[in-house]
Amino acid sequence: MNTIALNHIAQLRQTKRATVKVKAPIATTQSTTAKRLVNTKNLSHEKWLEVRKQGIGSSDAAAACGIHPYLSMLELWMIKTGRLHSHLEDDIDGYSPLYWGNTLEPMVAKYYQQHTGNKVRRVNAILQHPDSDNHFMLANLDYAITGSDEVQILECKTAGEHGAKLWKHGVPLYVTCQVQHQLAVTGKTSAHICVLICGHEAKIFKVERDEKLIASIIEHERLFWQYVETDTPPTPDHSESAARALKLLYPTPEPSSKVDLREDEGANKLFEQLLSYRDYMQELEQRHDQVKHQLQSLIQDNEIAVFEKGAISWKRSKDSISLDSKALTKAHPEMLDQFNKIRPGSRRFVILNDN
Repeated sequence: MNTIALNHIAQLRQTKRATVKVKAPIATTQSTTAKRLVNTKNLSHEKWLEVRKQGIGSSDAAAACGIHPYLSMLELWMIKTGRLHSHLEDDIDGYSPLYWGNTLEPMVAKYYQQHTGNKVRRVNAILQHPDSDNHFMLANLDYAITGSDEVQILECKTAGEHGAKLWKHGVPLYVTCQVQHQLAVTGKTSAHICVLICGHEAKIFKVERDEKLIASIIEHERLFWQYVETDTPPTPDHSESAARALKLLYPTPEPSSKVDLREDEGANKLFEQLLSYRDYMQELEQRHDQVKHQLQSLIQDNEIAVFEKGAISWKRSKDSISLDSKALTKAHPEMLDQFNKIRPGSRRFVILNDN
């Protein structure tokens, strides 16, 4: 069993927001017992989702802090403000991590009990932080551990072939953030994480309460919740999640519209950075291609080249048959009307000119 206790908060990204001011919490004496906001035993899934919009749940914590690998602050903000339904439950061609995570969760909990001797029970409630200044902090625990003075919460995880790499060196930061959020809401001192990796390997980690990390999480979540309350979108990051959110937030521009940002110092600095990165990427691409071509000249007629630190494959793909759509529509134009398909247009981000 591995134990982690994070004693620093440097990994949590520090960002400055000019549009929203963080309100300093009022120092008051509060109970350390979490409030039972809603009983979930007979709560429908739709109602459960509605309650979750009232605050930041433990699974939202990493995204609210800007460190979630799959969900950006901007996309989470769209979900919390009702602009977007969470896509995490979508089943795409049989690929549904949340479905399998929920299905396998009782088996992971059973394994945990067998290998630790600890007993666990369901917590059929959405919990709320007891401090009114942190009312936005919610938690829906997988299990509570009973009869143990050492550890009080069990978080069950499943990781497939894609997610397994995040567990290579221990508990991922975004999961640590989730569990520290749970400890903050409940006032508990430690939790166990039991993760099933690729369906055949289980690991148990212990996460101890870290007050400095919790203080940083609360600060970041408070800032994020003010974005929600003021309906102010947070600054997007580099992720695919942010790109997806921007496409949904601004899907269709006004025809022939234009915004003049020449007097906006911040916007002009961003544009200059974009030009600089574009030139640098072009230079790197040229260097990459030059080295690639030199290696190809060394590989010559061979399919595989082996080096001290790896190998290169340079094989010829098999011939394929494709449809000549132009010839087909020319010979049978009536088929275009019969089998046409409209492809929705999308916005293209293009640099028109730079001086």
